[in-house]
Amino acid sequence: MQSDFLTRIKNTYNQFGTAEARVADRVLSEPQRVVFMSISELADSCRVSDSTVFRFCQKLGVGGYQEFKTLLSLGLRAEKEAEGEAEKDNGNAPLFRKRAAAILETDVEALRETCAAVREEDIREAVKLLHEARRIAFFGAGVSLLSAMQAANRFSRITDKVSCVQDTHLQAMQAALLQPGDAAVIFSYSGASKDTVQTAQIAKKAGARMICISRFSKSPLSGYADLLLISGGNEGPLQGGSASAVMCQLFLADVIYEEYYRRYYEECRLNHEKTSAVIADKLY
Repeated sequence: MQSDFLTRIKNTYNQFGTAEARVADRVLSEPQRVVFMSISELADSCRVSDSTVFRFCQKLGVGGYQEFKTLLSLGLRAEKEAEGEAEKDNGNAPLFRKRAAAILETDVEALRETCAAVREEDIREAVKLLHEARRIAFFGAGVSLLSAMQAANRFSRITDKVSCVQDTHLQAMQAALLQPGDAAVIFSYSGASKDTVQTAQIAKKAGARMICISRFSKSPLSGYADLLLISGGNEGPLQGGSASAVMCQLFLADVIYEEYYRRYYEECRLNHEKTSAVIADKLY
């Protein structure tokens, strides 16, 4: 239960230093918000360093920040399930509709948040960067790989310089072979996936310019970005791969694609006609 984990924090409170106690105070007062924060966001909100948050986690006996958030999320979920025990519907249609409507609202709100955060000048810069690139490599891991593959699929209809490989070892090798004048587009909700951050590090060392699409403005990934686009949609540790997070990534990819097509219309139109023609006979 959440109360059990919060009790552990309270019982450990006298072991915290002054800075760590500020982290504990924030967690105890706003556990529902903290579970959606990156380690850097929590640190900033408490006016402490990332390492202070990590020490706070260690003193609680957990291996790191992600494990801490998982334990907090498990408590939140257990408490919510206990409160909703009386709402078991046994197939009750009105309750099903209520839950479906709540999911819809969550997805729509995430897209609205993403749309509100995107800046026209950033999209223009992304389009210019991609158009000037000699090659464009799309990267992602886990569910973010699906976003990378979909974005690469769309762009491959209008340009021949796109690639996307699925295996993370192959991604690292592809990143190593990028050169100055190439571009990398990296999708990562957390910005903290080890494989993705390693790929970004390799691509940056190779001299490629980088567009990163992530939820958090401060993350291990964001430090490698030439251009960072923020995708909305809160996702807790127990909600990995949520539809709203993927939809927000794909929304930004679509916005870039449509602006690219509009900006370089004649070139894109001709290529689109060619690629559409060769797959037309594959449809009934």
